[in-house]
Amino acid sequence: MAIDLKAAYKTVMDDHFTPTMEISFVDGDHRQTLVYEKVAWTIDGVRKGLRYGENPGQEAAMYRLVNGNLVLGNVQTIQPGRALVSDAELLQFGKHPGKINLTDADNALNILRFLTATPCAVIVKHNNPCGVAKGSTIAEAYDRANKADLLAAFGGCIALNRVCDKETAELITRNYAEVVVAPGFTDEALTLFAAKKNLRVMRIEAMERLETYATERFLDLKSMMDGGIIAQLSFLPEARTADRLIVPEVTDKEGRLHRILRAPTQQELDDLLFGWLVESGVTSNSVLFVKDGVTVGIGTGEQDRVGVAEIARDKAYRKLADRYARETYGTPYNELGDAVRQAACDAFAKETNGGLKGACMVSDAFFPFRDGAEVGIREGVTAIIQPGGAIRDWDVIDCCNEHGVTMVFTGQRSFRH
Repeated sequence: MAIDLKAAYKTVMDDHFTPTMEISFVDGDHRQTLVYEKVAWTIDGVRKGLRYGENPGQEAAMYRLVNGNLVLGNVQTIQPGRALVSDAELLQFGKHPGKINLTDADNALNILRFLTATPCAVIVKHNNPCGVAKGSTIAEAYDRANKADLLAAFGGCIALNRVCDKETAELITRNYAEVVVAPGFTDEALTLFAAKKNLRVMRIEAMERLETYATERFLDLKSMMDGGIIAQLSFLPEARTADRLIVPEVTDKEGRLHRILRAPTQQELDDLLFGWLVESGVTSNSVLFVKDGVTVGIGTGEQDRVGVAEIARDKAYRKLADRYARETYGTPYNELGDAVRQAACDAFAKETNGGLKGACMVSDAFFPFRDGAEVGIREGVTAIIQPGGAIRDWDVIDCCNEHGVTMVFTGQRSFRH
């Protein structure tokens, strides 16, 4: 008997999670209890929770914090009534969301909360950003983020930090997307989205105060394979302004002073800080490249720093060649079927070093040796941001000085697992 594999993805599971969940922290007679309420949406007259978990067949539920206060040391976590993703309003019901849709939206907002000053768009795929960009308008920001990686953006989650207008909606509807999240949508935008029956359109009005979440911590829980749980306070990047960056200056084991020679330009500072804040939403081990307020190449989840830098570099080349193919020949690079045309696309990418000339390089942890930094420097990057703190920081400083590259330290690692 033939098995309908597609049916599994269309099936909405009935979950058996309870309506309320409580987590208590107890120290003697002192008890702090957090109370959570299961989230559901009314779709076709029926209350439904998550479609399913990470995969069909996995029951799942999402809970919002509704009561209780948690204070650990001198840190007070996000208070009840401050729901963001878990209070999303579905405006279109072709499909209701599964776990991955919401965790992608969550990580997009995790990045956007640090980038509220200007229109910004984040496109997330498999819980990692594939394109992040600023713009003078939200339409320009989305267009730049989408073009950063047209292939990966297919089927992604799009998050906007401004109201989605008609111009932005027209750009979004040219491609296939799973989710669009924004603080609001114009009537014209919703009319355009209505033709995309399977697009999940989610309005989160609390995004209007998104910047207030940039200084608040929450309880971050990680379940182990045996049912154990690791609890930690959520990560907050500390280097968000130029005055929090550190000018690299160290001594080697012989006591010789090594100091970065060139200060960053204003454009480099803007891109370095932008990239560092995007980095907080990228799975470690990671390296990314940024140029003029848009990600050029993002390498994620690798085991060594040189390897992930090479992946980010190679992606920059491939994505630029693909973009050139689409804009010049109207066809994705992989579908050209013409060696001459593919060679022309490759030549364009090579000529501009994958768009890396003049870009900034971002690393979520220190470079233990100069070889990781050299991956970007060979492509023409002009500035690097990294935590610092390696035994051989002096060698990376010397490497930058030898090539006229500036570098800043954040003094804080940005791992995300």
